[in-house]
Amino acid sequence: MTDFETNSVDTEKESMLDAINSVQEVKVGDIVQGEVLAIDDSKQAIVGIIGAGVEGVVPLKELSTIPVENITDVVNIGDILDLVVITSIGKDKENGSYLLSKKRLDAKKVWEDIEVEFNEGKIIEAPVTDVVKGGLVVDAGVRGFVPASMVEDHFVSDFSDYKGQTLAFKIIEIEPSENRLILSHKAVVEAEKAEAKVKLLEKLAAGDIVEGQVARLTNFGAFVDLGGIDGLVHVSEIAHNHVDKPSDVLAVGDTVKVKILSIDADADRVSLSIKALLPGPWTDIEEKAAAGTVLEGVVKRLTSFGAFVEVFPGVEGLVHISQISHKHIATPHEVLHEGDTIKVKVLEVHPEEHRIGLSIKALEDKPEDEKTEELEEEKKVSDAPEESTGFTVGDMVGDHYKTENDESDTE
Repeated sequence: MTDFETNSVDTEKESMLDAINSVQEVKVGDIVQGEVLAIDDSKQAIVGIIGAGVEGVVPLKELSTIPVENITDVVNIGDILDLVVITSIGKDKENGSYLLSKKRLDAKKVWEDIEVEFNEGKIIEAPVTDVVKGGLVVDAGVRGFVPASMVEDHFVSDFSDYKGQTLAFKIIEIEPSENRLILSHKAVVEAEKAEAKVKLLEKLAAGDIVEGQVARLTNFGAFVDLGGIDGLVHVSEIAHNHVDKPSDVLAVGDTVKVKILSIDADADRVSLSIKALLPGPWTDIEEKAAAGTVLEGVVKRLTSFGAFVEVFPGVEGLVHISQISHKHIATPHEVLHEGDTIKVKVLEVHPEEHRIGLSIKALEDKPEDEKTEELEEEKKVSDAPEESTGFTVGDMVGDHYKTENDESDTE
């Protein structure tokens, strides 16, 4: 054998040894690369493990972290896949020697990414894939769960509309070893509202007139959403007239204009008023209740000196005890009761002082005996001389005739 032939054989042996040494040993848990060689009845992919000289099989359920019906939606012949070895299934050349998974490797990477996002406090987005009894199931690359109490910052009775929606979530709990991922959309909503509150409070000031929507009603007032923060309209600030319950005047969803009375940024408290933007009850009162006008009102209060009668919402006038009846009464309670609806005549109006003088007896006929007394009083006044002259009527008439007779005799 020549030196050339000897060298050629040595080189061939070295190449074979290199090839043998380059073939990697495949063990369970190894991460390998596989080339898709064939797709078997859309149920599994046959792959050649690169560098190992053996084949493996990837079932459809191990190809993707999300459910798929058609295997060609995720892989095709010729694709190079990163895979993890799940188990050895013997030397079955037809079906491959190893069971492999792409899904588990992808999930491992997803868990690593999610853990980083969790530690950094990041917000993630994920689509809702299912609605179950206890909340929502989402696809965050791995299965995530949103408890019903963490979906919104308010009660939701039916979650069916959430399916298919992509929402933002805060990661609450993560445990990759148990495939446990707990998410909260409520936390995101609350954080957004808190940020909106801060920005809104910076813009608002006492005295501003703004528009809002009635969000909630209570016995003591109405909460109005100003676009990120709720302000309270106390029941006393709803109208000028008395309001028993806010629900008697307002309904949830009503759009209202309000005036900001005060802002307490530290307590996130905004006090509002609706009545401050409404015409006052005493506006144009001289036109509505001019002297001589007859009005209908309700007796609101009785005192020892008279009765207060509400003639317009928020406007009360006084019927003095002397104007209640033509007859003498010791107290208004003898004739009137709180809640009585009566007619009154306006005697005088003082808008600046918010005072109206009213009369009941001015609308009633005077008793006959009182009329007689008045006539007698008028007669006494008419019979009395305006001033005392010291002469009687007879003397004045007699002198008048005497003067006329004397003048006649002279002629």
